[in-house]
Amino acid sequence: MVRLTRTQQQQRTRAAVLAAARAEFAQRGYGEARVDGIAERAELTRGAVYSNFPSKRALYLAVLLDAVDGATGPVAPGPPSGLAGAVGAFTRTWLDRLPLPGDTPAAGNLALRSLTGVFDDEPGRAALANLARLEAVLLGLALEACRPHRRRVRLAELVLTLLHGAGHLAETAPGFGDPFDVVRAAEHLAGLDLADAWDPPHLPFVEPARPVDEAWTPPADLPDLCTGRPVGLGADGVVAVLGTGRLDAAEEAVRAARPDDAVTIAVQTGDPAELGRLVRLRIGDLAGCLCRVFGPDHPDARPRLVLDEGGALAHALGVAATDDTEAAVRIRAGRIVARAGGRGAGHAAAGARG
Repeated sequence: MVRLTRTQQQQRTRAAVLAAARAEFAQRGYGEARVDGIAERAELTRGAVYSNFPSKRALYLAVLLDAVDGATGPVAPGPPSGLAGAVGAFTRTWLDRLPLPGDTPAAGNLALRSLTGVFDDEPGRAALANLARLEAVLLGLALEACRPHRRRVRLAELVLTLLHGAGHLAETAPGFGDPFDVVRAAEHLAGLDLADAWDPPHLPFVEPARPVDEAWTPPADLPDLCTGRPVGLGADGVVAVLGTGRLDAAEEAVRAARPDDAVTIAVQTGDPAELGRLVRLRIGDLAGCLCRVFGPDHPDARPRLVLDEGGALAHALGVAATDDTEAAVRIRAGRIVARAGGRGAGHAAAGARG
């Protein structure tokens, strides 16, 4: 008889809990699912479930994240032709998650990655709102590469609004509407003149970054949430440290950065089990769609996104690690040459000389 190591036993227990939770959520839905039912399905104690996942919400997010990480699909050999083509391709890819006709409501919601009723607290709602804005920035930057020199974030916001509306209808009124009509509508959005300009009113009043000359030792490379590849944190450029309640400030660093800057957005949260998983779920889901549409090596202006769950990067930079953090530094030749904090920090650090 082969004896398992402690680590192997923990991995087996976690896998059993995830499998049982997936079955429970698919049968009963998030609201009606019970941790006791999950423990019974896994033939474990309630305590064994909680030793791996601190809450039902954390477990539900882990099930969704596991599905996103395991999702597969054809990857485009290159970017689609034209802006409308890119919008249509992204829309078709996103709509692959719509439930099948024979799915139960609970199983359909799981396929949709539905978060209805999951976050009913202020930190969760704030994180969701900020993640929606960050998703629009990432999609907008990818679309801008199809037709340069025009901001496309407002177009991305409209596309995501259309898609989440289609998802909500699939959840509440299954079978309503034709997905092909949704794709055609999204393609027509690309032809709208949205007068999209980048001119946040507060940026002219942001205090300049403070010049410094400080050595720092970056932590081990963290994986990019969009590509999965290690991020070289010592590269020249800007590192913006943003809490889950301040992710809407990411675009400020991107727009103010120099063409050759490496722009890294380091996401901070004091709740890695729930908000940390939420970040990985939403960004991983979007990144998977972008990869299938534009290819894994599409040369867009996307920033590097890392989740600094343990706060090691924030600590190395001498920055507080909270859900409300907004701070940024400019790195040159392995040294910190400028610092900024508070509203507009990413803009200030990106625009600093150094």
